[in-house]
Amino acid sequence: MNSIQIEIIGLLAAGFTTFAFVPQVFKIWKKRNAKGVSVSMYVIMLIGICIWLYYGFLIRSFAVITANIISGLLQLLIIILALINSKNE
Repeated sequence: MNSIQIEIIGLLAAGFTTFAFVPQVFKIWKKRNAKGVSVSMYVIMLIGICIWLYYGFLIRSFAVITANIISGLLQLLIIILALINSKNE
């Protein structure tokens, strides 16, 4: 396998793991309810994503960088929505 094929596999895997958070974002957004969402878990996950992002820059991997930027933004959105909606409850 050449490096482009390997990067494509990385992008495919990154796409699935990154967009796994989208349903949670939509659920909180639609229902305006974050009951049952562990903010601390998402904060810890965000820290891990930031470290993965740094790693992606170190190894110059487009797949790792892209996935972690998008994942980080989704995590941040979940945290913000959960905090906003927990104040409304």
